[in-house]
Amino acid sequence: MFGCWTSVSRKSVLPVFKELNNILFYPVQYEGEESERNVFYTGAAPNQQAIPAVDYLMSKDGGSVKRWVLAGTDYVYPRTTNKILEAYLKSKGVKQEDIMINYTPFGHSDWQTIVSDIKKFGSAGKKTAVVSTINGDANVPFYKELGNQGIKATDIPVVAFSVGEEELAGIDTKPLLGHLAAWNYFESIKTPANTKFIKDWQAFTKNPKRTTNDPMEATVIGFNMWVKAVEKVKSTDADKVIDALPGIETPNLTGGTSKMLPNHHITKPVFIGEIKPDGQFDVVWKTKGLVAGDAWSKELDGSKDLIGDWVGKKCGNFNTKTNKCGGQGS
Repeated sequence: MFGCWTSVSRKSVLPVFKELNNILFYPVQYEGEESERNVFYTGAAPNQQAIPAVDYLMSKDGGSVKRWVLAGTDYVYPRTTNKILEAYLKSKGVKQEDIMINYTPFGHSDWQTIVSDIKKFGSAGKKTAVVSTINGDANVPFYKELGNQGIKATDIPVVAFSVGEEELAGIDTKPLLGHLAAWNYFESIKTPANTKFIKDWQAFTKNPKRTTNDPMEATVIGFNMWVKAVEKVKSTDADKVIDALPGIETPNLTGGTSKMLPNHHITKPVFIGEIKPDGQFDVVWKTKGLVAGDAWSKELDGSKDLIGDWVGKKCGNFNTKTNKCGGQGS
């Protein structure tokens, strides 16, 4: 199966995949802290999206940001990602008083007070940015309220992890212009493979305006890896395919080649894109090469000694200090 949209849905269906011993390819960015035998994570782990975005904003090119607003929707992905980011920022010398954290429910629409608080937080004389794990419909009123209160991207930039081409399609992008998003793929990236994919997708949907996005590319990568594994073992038997997938390589749509790792995560490039009036992104920064996905965060005390290794250790949370498997073993 290629699917699930949130970590809540992935964790909900996981017992079924384990019981039936089948395979799930999960194509959406997520919070890490997991490596399951029956799951292959083709979406971004935090070190393939969230941490590179913060590194960019800290850099001179990104504005040398010193104060941070971690704003998210109240569920597992934003909370865990922000926990990782908070620890990472502190490891870089950022003080607690320079970190503001806020969570709102799904579909939150009244942003006046929160945006006012962000504006006040950003008026302390230090360059401030918002790292957004706000999900879904709540993004539209959030960005509108930024505009209503006169907060421009040049003042307090927002870098989003859940705003892509599909979310921008059909909405007024004026309040979002100049703000940023971090992904492993943008439709605007010019490669022969991406041009063909966009053309094929629009032909399939019979809609020349339909957009592509990052999770779609992740699904393409996962599907092509599955095909190669099936061809390798000449079988669709789950056990054989699971064992064959680590080490499989396939081209991505942005010009590189992604590889499935022993921890069931893949290698991916990271791009920072600036929102344009047409709902597309102008790539302003990218990693020099592909980044290997970490199943377990190096920033968290309970995870920094863990690795996922379904090839050598046959374990999803192997402790490199104690040399023991913590329970996610085969």
